[in-house]
Amino acid sequence: MLFAFIPPTYRMAKLKYSGGGDWYADRTALPNLIAYCNTNLKTNFYAEESIVEVGSKEIFNYPFIYMTGHGNVVFSDQEVKNLRQYLTGGGFLHIDDNYGLDKFIRPQMKKVFPELSFVELPANHAIYNQKFKFPSGLPKIHEHDNKRPQGFALIYKGRVICYYTYECDLGNGWEDFGTYPEDTQETRTKALKMGANLVQYALTQ
Repeated sequence: MLFAFIPPTYRMAKLKYSGGGDWYADRTALPNLIAYCNTNLKTNFYAEESIVEVGSKEIFNYPFIYMTGHGNVVFSDQEVKNLRQYLTGGGFLHIDDNYGLDKFIRPQMKKVFPELSFVELPANHAIYNQKFKFPSGLPKIHEHDNKRPQGFALIYKGRVICYYTYECDLGNGWEDFGTYPEDTQETRTKALKMGANLVQYALTQ
């Protein structure tokens, strides 16, 4: 008997940037999200994450790119141009503030899209109503300053091209269970479901 194996179709990538920030944080997050999406959304991602630099032409190979970290971010003029071309051409960037990224990433994204500003998405937005429903919007995953979680977007010609999770630490919830002492299975499941919603939305909007 012959079996037909369908090769993986997509790759998911983590964004490598300059400036000294820890772009490599949340090391187990993307592989776990990929596995969850392949199981629950029936996507066909390669099991391993890829690493892509902001200014690389390889960025156009990835429909979904994840960015995280705690510190400084610097985009060169060439990287600004490349990232803008990627996002306006159909790409999707999820920025996840791992606590400390906010003051660095906002001015850098303003260089990429000087005409746009981050807007908070309401709880009834489609991004919270994909396969998994989040009637209250973005869930809280990891506590830092007792602030509510917020999901912001850059919207270009009616399309969400960048989604920014703030005071949430979504990627922490995707990591291997037990990575953080406060982990619970309930919180981790919420994080993975929200991540799956992002992927589904990015691929179908």
